[in-house]
Amino acid sequence: MHPTITRMQEVAAKGDEALIAELLSEDVKFLPPTYWKTWTGRAPVAAVLGHVGQVFSDFRYRRIMGEGNDWALEFQCKIGEFDAVGVDLITLGDDGLIEVFEVVMRPYKSVGALRDAMNARVQTDARFLKFREALS
Repeated sequence: MHPTITRMQEVAAKGDEALIAELLSEDVKFLPPTYWKTWTGRAPVAAVLGHVGQVFSDFRYRRIMGEGNDWALEFQCKIGEFDAVGVDLITLGDDGLIEVFEVVMRPYKSVGALRDAMNARVQTDARFLKFREALS
């Protein structure tokens, strides 16, 4: 298993954006499951993923599939009262850092609960006024 993927398993649920940032390339792209836009850049993506780690509870990876630079990490978690299952689709660069991080999730109600929880958190984090530039 690639060391970045091993480390991702260790830090994903902690909600510590500094630990997450160490795994991200400078120009990382994050495609969330809650809307059709992309976050770009280490600082904004680390901040988003840090908040996600605090919204999810009982998070664990169930299966890891991949080789080389392409990986799929299946997870389960709770978002408030809702159970969720998802997959982190990760592409690593030649330097071993995450270049693309895409998340797909189900069921629909859980994705809605995630969207609502994230919107509430982001609205109270002043950094996201600046990070809006990173959203396309």
